[in-house]
Amino acid sequence: MENRDLGIRTTGDGSITCYSDRFKQHYHSVHGARTESEKVYLDLGYALAAERFARIELLEVGFGTGLNAYLTALASEKVPTFYTGLEAFPIEEEEWRQFPEYLRVLHGLSWEEEHTIHPLFNVIKLRTKLEDFLPDKRFHLVYYDAFSPEAQPELWTSERFAQVYGWMEAGGILCTYCSKVLVQKNLKSAGFEVEKHPGPPHKREVIRAIKK
Repeated sequence: MENRDLGIRTTGDGSITCYSDRFKQHYHSVHGARTESEKVYLDLGYALAAERFARIELLEVGFGTGLNAYLTALASEKVPTFYTGLEAFPIEEEEWRQFPEYLRVLHGLSWEEEHTIHPLFNVIKLRTKLEDFLPDKRFHLVYYDAFSPEAQPELWTSERFAQVYGWMEAGGILCTYCSKVLVQKNLKSAGFEVEKHPGPPHKREVIRAIKK
């Protein structure tokens, strides 16, 4: 089983995360998983996309625990949102069955098929690596939530960001928790305009990048 190494823990704001022995990292901030997701992806990403676009095609790099998908479903009250989540190493059922019910619902959805969660939110989960993904649409918003450059260096290169840039609409938004200088440099090299924003507790800065 790919992910028997996951350990579930409660974070500082009461929401849960997991630890992956494969990548030697938690999926979210231990100081507050939900707080981090709301700040990085909802406040900086989804809210702006909802102002700019009449519909949102959203790509998440790293479906993970499903927390970002869940929070986006809650936020999609006015703008039709079509969520595509990529996950190369899905969490095993014996693990996600221990999650809160609101996350278990998303994990229980079949892979490679589109599902309607509510009239303004559709989701499809794809079991694939980013480098193998061949989209048939362009995206208005990208949640770049891979494990860190130390754990997955191949996902933080200028070449990989250029690939994602090519999949996005003009004015599209990419958000990530990682603000390392190398990541900023590689985003700029790929063509993005990079903005630094204050992060959630215990995180000085996070990144919002815009396709020119």
